[in-house]
Amino acid sequence: MTTSELAAALADASANRRTIAIEGAGTKRAWGGTAPAADVCISTRAMNRVIEHRHGDLTATVQAGASLADVNRDLARHGQWIALDPPFGDRATIGGIVATNDSGPRRHRFGAPRDQIIGVELVRVDGVIAKAGGIVVKNVAGYDLGRLMTGSFGTLAAIATATFKLYPIPPASRTVTIETSNIAPIVSALAASQLTPTAVEVATHPLRLLVRFESIEAAADQQAAEAAHLADTHGGRATVASGAEETTLWEAHAGRPWSGDGAVLKLTLMPADVAPTIASLHATLWDVEWEAVGRAAVGVLMLRVGGDAARQARLVESLRARLPQGRGSLVIVRASDDLKRAVDVWGPAGDALPVMRAIKQQFDPHGLLNPGRGPFGL
Repeated sequence: MTTSELAAALADASANRRTIAIEGAGTKRAWGGTAPAADVCISTRAMNRVIEHRHGDLTATVQAGASLADVNRDLARHGQWIALDPPFGDRATIGGIVATNDSGPRRHRFGAPRDQIIGVELVRVDGVIAKAGGIVVKNVAGYDLGRLMTGSFGTLAAIATATFKLYPIPPASRTVTIETSNIAPIVSALAASQLTPTAVEVATHPLRLLVRFESIEAAADQQAAEAAHLADTHGGRATVASGAEETTLWEAHAGRPWSGDGAVLKLTLMPADVAPTIASLHATLWDVEWEAVGRAAVGVLMLRVGGDAARQARLVESLRARLPQGRGSLVIVRASDDLKRAVDVWGPAGDALPVMRAIKQQFDPHGLLNPGRGPFGL
């Protein structure tokens, strides 16, 4: 499929007032609220090429239906990559990753898709093609369209291509595993140090930190040794992994919390609130299975919790009550229909909702594109 063919399909559906679902690999099909089935489903999987790799400029333009893994294999021929590692990265498409602003452990160093996208080609619901950012000088309608598309869940326009800034593939990696009863002093010490980890992950059961360094071999070794010493001086027990052992460690971590049963919640917190939140979970979730992983120094926790929908709903409400406006949020990512009916998926909208509705109205006035999938039911 070409961008022109995507535009024609959208224009036809729009002219006939048919609701439209845009989908890539379907790895995030169940994310967001419960939405009615669309009249038309348009797949982007045939749009799966790297359009242009400007390796001298460290940028690349890729089609939305390409998987992140395939794109990075192509870019690796010049020793470069898109520095994103979201869950299901072996299958997740560029369009889906951008539309959900999804990221993984390396968000600590490289940020989320919103921080890496520099240009976008999109198709409006009426079939009009627009470009912004990147190598295109003129923006459209005054918006930073690339960033506007990130986190929109495909409710504003269909992403045709995205242009990213790239990073060199690091030649070496070391990971320090730190077992501890309290992550707070170690995370604070890491933040105050001159160390430059690419990931600082927390995981429970048992409570530990995974601190990754990716650089030339000598630098990775030195920083890992310094991090291990820092952890030891703050009450932690540190070990350093490399090679196959390190690969296995991160593969196991990537499967959490998605491989287990139960609801998956995303908590966005102030970094200082991560440790107290985990301590509270230990104190209150004694009667259900649960686990948490996430970006300890960024303030993002992914929490999987078992139990029935009523128990999960009480937990959601309790956690939201602990998050004063401006200090965090809780979004239900994966859940049963019973839980989605019992409690709002997105939580309080705050002052942003009128602006979001106005933008939705401008891009999709008839509400045809991915209806109900977006934040707060947009």
